[in-house]
Amino acid sequence: MCRFLAYRGEPIFLDELVCAPAHSLVHQSLHATEAKTETNGDGFGIGWYGERSEPGIYREVRPAWSDENLRSLCEQVRSGLFFAHVRASTGTSTTRANCHPFTHGPYLFMHNGQIGGYGRIKRRLEALIPDDLYDRRLGTTDSEAIFLVALANGLAEEPVTAMARTLKTVRGLMDEAGIEEALRFTAAFTDGESLWAYRWACDGMPPTLYFREYNSNLLVVSEPIDDKTNGWREVPKGCSLIAHAGCGVSVQCLNETMAQLAA
Repeated sequence: MCRFLAYRGEPIFLDELVCAPAHSLVHQSLHATEAKTETNGDGFGIGWYGERSEPGIYREVRPAWSDENLRSLCEQVRSGLFFAHVRASTGTSTTRANCHPFTHGPYLFMHNGQIGGYGRIKRRLEALIPDDLYDRRLGTTDSEAIFLVALANGLAEEPVTAMARTLKTVRGLMDEAGIEEALRFTAAFTDGESLWAYRWACDGMPPTLYFREYNSNLLVVSEPIDDKTNGWREVPKGCSLIAHAGCGVSVQCLNETMAQLAA
């Protein structure tokens, strides 16, 4: 399983969250405490928004703890909305194209989790990606496939409904293939202004996801980057965290949305 961090608020230098804290994301790349694997060394990536509508990204296959360029960039780049991710592969190759976050136009997406038995439904899942989006299929991960299918399902217009529809579809493909392994999913998505985070699993055991609000800033993490008692709250299982620009944070139940789709 991977670890990630998403920030929206007053512009700050990325290193203040990615590198500096005692349990920073860089530290978690080697010493995660709430993941299946302690080490997340199969590449990393950062994505940030500056003065242009589309985000900049930097992705690399080296472990985050050993890449001096990552630290240098984070010390120089200042942003009010950015994603950072350290990867632990669940079976696909370690390449730049498989490192998160993924981007399409003004959108950023990153994921922690796994489609159980992904190899058995990969071709059918990719068939759901329309031609105009398939050109963006640069890697081989289940994460990127979910992102592109979700975009086809209306992620840009209805981020919660589209993701619920996508997860329901993926689970349906797994059932048809007789896959008993779980679909576990935490993720973050942004359009450059608002931020959505998701925590869901078909077996009720999704990966960890926390958030903290402070001084009108929002931080979403796979695991706290400092003292766990320092204002961190767990995103409820089966729910989405929604943070629209200029508004407070709200929580919407993914399970209820999926049930409505089934009705």
